[in-house]
Amino acid sequence: MTYAVSEIRSAGRPRKKRLSHAAIEPWLYLSPAIALLVVVLLVPLVIGVGYSFRKFSAFKSEYVGLGQYQAMLPDPVLGQALVNTLWWTAASLFFQFFLGLGLALLLDTPFRGRKIVQAVVFLPWAVPSFLSGLTWAWLFNPIIGPLPHWLYALGLKAEPTNVLSDPSTAMWGPIVANVWFGIPFFAITLLAALKSIPSELHEAAAIDGASPWQRFTKVTLPFLAPTIVITVMLRTIWIATFADLIFVMTEGGPAGSTATVPVYIYVSAFKSLDKGYASAVAVLLLVLLIVYAVALIGIRRSLVRHV
Repeated sequence: MTYAVSEIRSAGRPRKKRLSHAAIEPWLYLSPAIALLVVVLLVPLVIGVGYSFRKFSAFKSEYVGLGQYQAMLPDPVLGQALVNTLWWTAASLFFQFFLGLGLALLLDTPFRGRKIVQAVVFLPWAVPSFLSGLTWAWLFNPIIGPLPHWLYALGLKAEPTNVLSDPSTAMWGPIVANVWFGIPFFAITLLAALKSIPSELHEAAAIDGASPWQRFTKVTLPFLAPTIVITVMLRTIWIATFADLIFVMTEGGPAGSTATVPVYIYVSAFKSLDKGYASAVAVLLLVLLIVYAVALIGIRRSLVRHV
């Protein structure tokens, strides 16, 4: 009897060791990636948040608590930057999504030369954003670019002037460039989602007499909805924090009409040399985007449950 008990205990010890090793082993494999994320993401984030509580001068810095955040409340430039960011993000996202969805539906339909069209559609995504900004700035230049003359010929402008130099129209230049740059993202992701929809569902709907519009709204859209939500969330965050095109094309001008929050952060940190205030504005933008992302993730979960 004593021998049997000791045998059971000795058999239990290796089992506990195996369970502990099984629990630790995945973390050992993940440790390089976790260390990289901590160094690249977490440490800069903590430093940036810490900067937002300090006031920097030429040779020293001092702790000011919530002083930088209080300074944001009466700042009219920040208020205009928030409005510009909302306009820039909403307009870019609207056109990118619907044009990308249209291209995805087109590329999901077999036709001659589809591979060539697909390669051309995805080409803007491979162009560096800096080069895209320069190219579109040249296109809007009335001396070397054709777009002002086309707008004048169509009667949309009284004379072929630079769109980027007019505060009332300057934002449309970066928006057009960003739409051209971002369409491939939606086209690629939505095309992949379309390919995952079983063809039998469309065939059954067609046999039941559903029109193409009914098949799109009752079959295609419900299956695309979770993908649409996550792609819209990701693209919104990228657009809201994207300053390359605007800075290359207009540098936030004229008269601050294209200065979004990321541009304002850059100007505050590297031109005004106010790193503390720039960090506080960056934290504000981070909080707004986190709230937006959490809301969209909740919507996506409800859509997944109903599909």
